[in-house]
Amino acid sequence: TLDLTCRKAPCFVKFSEMEKMANIQAEINEVQPLLLTTGSTLQFYFIGKKCEILQDMNRHLEAILKEKRALRKRLIKPRCQESLPIEATFHKYVVELLTEAVTFIEKLESHLQAVRSIPQIPDIMKNMDTALTKTEVLVMELEELAEQILKWREQQKVYSD
Repeated sequence: TLDLTCRKAPCFVKFSEMEKMANIQAEINEVQPLLLTTGSTLQFYFIGKKCEILQDMNRHLEAILKEKRALRKRLIKPRCQESLPIEATFHKYVVELLTEAVTFIEKLESHLQAVRSIPQIPDIMKNMDTALTKTEVLVMELEELAEQILKWREQQKVYSD
């Protein structure tokens, strides 16, 4: 049923013709010095070929414009409600694929959050540096306070004795 519903997209059919046109342009660029010496008949031949290709592409684009409404309907129609028949031999692999997809999506969210935070890293580093210096100052003050407490305790022992 997939083969029956699948049509070649008309917008992709002309890519080979565009490639041919590019090849012809390359040939024109190679032959152009000869054209000046041999005459204008070859030049008209290449111009005619190029004109034919452009006319074909123009007809193709006109056909696409005529099918514009049908194309819009196909693009707007949700595809998620349709299901594809899967052979029974592949059911196991589909289940494995779905579990892998779920874990991938979970990891993707965390990776995206990490990527979003990359521009904020310099600010975070500055904040961490200031927090580290504040912590060092507090540690030094705490050590001084501990020394004062020990001195006070020794003085209290001396007075109590």
